[in-house]
Amino acid sequence: MTDRAQHDIPSLAQALLEAARAKGLHLAVAESCTGGLLAGAITTQAGSSAIFDRGFVTYSNAAKSDLLAVRSETLLKHGAVSEEVAAEMARGALDRSEADIAVSTTGVAGPGASGRKPEGRVCFGLATASELRAQTIEFGAQGRDAVRAAAVRHALRLLLQAVDRAP
Repeated sequence: MTDRAQHDIPSLAQALLEAARAKGLHLAVAESCTGGLLAGAITTQAGSSAIFDRGFVTYSNAAKSDLLAVRSETLLKHGAVSEEVAAEMARGALDRSEADIAVSTTGVAGPGASGRKPEGRVCFGLATASELRAQTIEFGAQGRDAVRAAAVRHALRLLLQAVDRAP
């Protein structure tokens, strides 16, 4: 990870904190491949309790179902690393929190591929009261730490964009 990339996450998290606090918005996260790093990036910022409601680390499929109500049919049909699961994770985090915006991460950090899903593929979900969307980003086989850091940066950007769009 480059020096720029290390400083990138705290500055994004700080910008998110300031933007969400200015609008009185609360956030939740649902994480699989990032394993709590996203929640950690947000809560490292002083004053984060004003905007961060809760985080769910749902590494296993059972945890995704139990804690976030991801349907077993969705997991079987699309696999844990899919936009469908990412969307259900984000919706589940929103529904099970006091947050206004929720984001999710699920992917293959590596090393190596998982089935037909390549290392570096991460799916993101974003949920608000009026929006549910998902996207896939191919970060490439750059190593576990780099993929997870890239996923955290992207999720922070998604949250910041959602805060900016909020009334």
